Amino acid sequence: MADTLHFEDWSCPLPLRNYPRIVLGHGGGGKLSEELIENLFLPAFRNPALENLGDASVVELPPGRVALTTDSFVVRPLVFPGGSIGELAVNGTVNDLAMCGARPLYLTAGFILEEGLELSLLAHVVERMAEAARSAGVQIVAGDTKVVEKGHGDGLFINTAGVGVVSPGLVLGPSSARAGDKVIISGTLGDHGVAVMSVRAGLQFETTIQSDCAALHGLAAEILQVDGAVHVMRDPTRGGLAATLNEIARASRVGVMLQESAIPVDPQVQAACELLGLDPLQVANEGKLVAIVEGGRAPEVLLRMRAHPLGRRAAIVGEITADRPGLVAARTTMGAIRAIPLPLGEQLPRIC
Repeated sequence: MADTLHFEDWSCPLPLRNYPRIVLGHGGGGKLSEELIENLFLPAFRNPALENLGDASVVELPPGRVALTTDSFVVRPLVFPGGSIGELAVNGTVNDLAMCGARPLYLTAGFILEEGLELSLLAHVVERMAEAARSAGVQIVAGDTKVVEKGHGDGLFINTAGVGVVSPGLVLGPSSARAGDKVIISGTLGDHGVAVMSVRAGLQFETTIQSDCAALHGLAAEILQVDGAVHVMRDPTRGGLAATLNEIARASRVGVMLQESAIPVDPQVQAACELLGLDPLQVANEGKLVAIVEGGRAPEVLLRMRAHPLGRRAAIVGEITADRPGLVAARTTMGAIRAIPLPLGEQLPRIC
């Protein structure tokens, strides 16, 4: 007796419109791959360089030094309050460039799709990603898609690379902090990590905690107008403010003393952290920056930061010291001093 055929398991050759979910054929390089690119990715990211569909895109760069970066995004869930993996991929890469003082120009995007991913969800993520790119003033000029078998991924992973140009003479880096500099952060800490975690844990608050996911290139450009005042800029993503400042302290061979009472944390984020046993200083942010600024010019930088929509709650939270090189500490509201160590591992996995 012949085996029974199960047509629901077949994956090709049907047109894209008949598939509600990703099938292996979408990554096979054939008709289904072509339809996925032409019907989904090209309309969303449309620009002349991408439409050539060549092995690489040729783009124009203005004079200046070039900054390059790459990042991968594996956040779960794919859509969360205040954003999605799509915005995260664009904004995260834009921010990595902006923290070097670069003007972001072009991105590439690689999509690892898991068999069974709903096409409507992928379309939503791609649409949000395209909108984030338009808002940030960057073009996605090259891309790639691969499909892995069901059970070998988690829906969707995105890898991005970015290129931007840096103005002549501008040098920023983690080894440039100096004793007497002030530490400024652009707003409340921990919003992104707690927003993602609250969805996973099913936590209920009076209002939904929103991710702070945002492109920081405009804010960075604004404070760099205070010529020569900014020595270091970083976005405190994984490991939060604690990891960022420890990396700067070690690279610059300086100490950092924070004033705990000056560090802005949303009350609901603080409550969630206490519930989950987290330190908000170690929770990831996706729309905040840390600036190490020449002490005497810190007030001017702070004013410019607060005048920008993404820096309204900016605050000077500490200073760079010559003693205890490599150590980050905070003076508590009780007057005691506590060490702020580099996080040992991952407090909140899969949040970016």
